[in-house]
Amino acid sequence: MKLYLLRHGLADWPDWKRPDDERPLTAEGRKTTRRMAKHLHQLQAQPAVVLSSPLPRAWETAEITAELLELELREENALGPGFNAAKFRRIIEENRGKDLMLVGHEPDFSAVVRALTGGDVKLAKGGITRIDLAPNRKTGRLIWLIPPKAAKGRRA
Repeated sequence: MKLYLLRHGLADWPDWKRPDDERPLTAEGRKTTRRMAKHLHQLQAQPAVVLSSPLPRAWETAEITAELLELELREENALGPGFNAAKFRRIIEENRGKDLMLVGHEPDFSAVVRALTGGDVKLAKGGITRIDLAPNRKTGRLIWLIPPKAAKGRRA
């Protein structure tokens, strides 16, 4: 089973006055997300479904990616802040046998990567990692970790 963990794109608004949970992507965040989705297409990343945190910045990232890769998109509340290994296991069990792309947040994703692979990683905004899960679905092998600047030469 292939698992893709995609951190939401850039959503830093210097003068943001509303709740943090309402922050959308910036124009640069949308542009970088499109570039990364095109890079994923070239890598032939074809999960069965994209599951996204309901927060706007993650949902926008997931929408752009799912549209460009022509994938099904579903909201998954467990991917909001506080995502952890127990919530991860529930998602995996509910989607048994399917390659998945999960779209969410830091530091939660890095903690799950560490729990699965032992790798001490930090996903950049808009970055993605691929993990191949073992048959027991409790451990996995880190295949790649791609920061958004690796897709910088691609046109959005």
